[in-house]
Amino acid sequence: MSLLSTLASELDQMAQAGTLKRELALKTPQGPIVEVEGKGEVIMLTSNNYLGLADHPAIIEAAAKGEHDFGYGLASVRFICGTQTIHRQLEGKISEFFGTEETILYGSCWNANEGLFQTIALEQDAIISDELNHASIIDGIRLAKARKERYKNRDMNDLRRALDATKDARNRVVMTDGVFSMEGSLAPLPEMVSIAREHGAFLVVDDSHGTGVLGKRGRGTPEELGVFGKIDAYTSTLGKALGGSHGGFTTGPKVLVDYLRQKSRPYLFSNTLPPAVVMGSLAALALLEKDSSLVTRLRENTTYFRKQLTSKGVNVREGIHPIVPILIGDTAKAIAMSIELLDRGVYVSGFGFPVVPQGQARLRCQISAAHTREHLDRAIAAIADVAQKFGVLAA
Repeated sequence: MSLLSTLASELDQMAQAGTLKRELALKTPQGPIVEVEGKGEVIMLTSNNYLGLADHPAIIEAAAKGEHDFGYGLASVRFICGTQTIHRQLEGKISEFFGTEETILYGSCWNANEGLFQTIALEQDAIISDELNHASIIDGIRLAKARKERYKNRDMNDLRRALDATKDARNRVVMTDGVFSMEGSLAPLPEMVSIAREHGAFLVVDDSHGTGVLGKRGRGTPEELGVFGKIDAYTSTLGKALGGSHGGFTTGPKVLVDYLRQKSRPYLFSNTLPPAVVMGSLAALALLEKDSSLVTRLRENTTYFRKQLTSKGVNVREGIHPIVPILIGDTAKAIAMSIELLDRGVYVSGFGFPVVPQGQARLRCQISAAHTREHLDRAIAAIADVAQKFGVLAA
């Protein structure tokens, strides 16, 4: 069988099982209401646009000014001729935001994770990773020559076991998501800080879904859990709450960042972030620092949405994060429900294996500060009705 025949056969199997992913085209900017090609206007409930900044006028203006003043792109990597003053300015602002010494920019948080582990963890080292960490972490760790250990999701006894199993390693890196993207659950960072220090391990948190979202000032999962300033290093993104465009970073000790600038392959061999993204990201951080009411509004919307769905018998995973998983079980059913909801004016995604464990398919709703109470009420009513139709509403 040829390669293309093999691929076609697997695609046919996915289609028959009802698990093919769809890419729908938006005809409008990202926002609480979007126009989907062929579907009309729908409530957006599947975007990482947590603070509603993707179409904020101040960010759009800053991005346009960035292109006008600094050009469309740099046509270079950072260390040749791809560094402008605004790149250093953004790195400094991110360091200030996270309370760290230094920051290095990447094209995405995927690149940041890809560029971290293979650079700092060699054969004599060990990386210890939560089993539900994001795919970018998993793939980044695969590139490293270090020993690898996984521990059960948020299980601190199993983390201790993994640390004991690697006690002969030169250096040990413990890696966790701050927020697990399919669960909406938070890593137990206070315990992790204590355990990492007890074992002399270096703790890294990918806080892509926490940055701008959690904590009183939007400083993320560590601020939410009372350990801000106690995490050794972070990776995170500019592409979710902070404007929703592109770009990622690693932030932490200066010596770590200096080393990554010299050795990290995605940084050394990828074009620098374009000026529009840099200036837009600076504007997003300025908005958040000036006014944390967006974070408050996001929390209020999330609490309301979770409470109302639960009261209607919808099986919502507990939590405080605006990622709100509705547990369905069967992958084909979850995807069918998402299609039905789109027809009813609610854009929400269904996920199944291998994105989530077998038998734990779900709808993943994501709330934004830009949602009004009317938006949420319409979505809640539609979800409850579709859940009843598909027989997944609690009796």
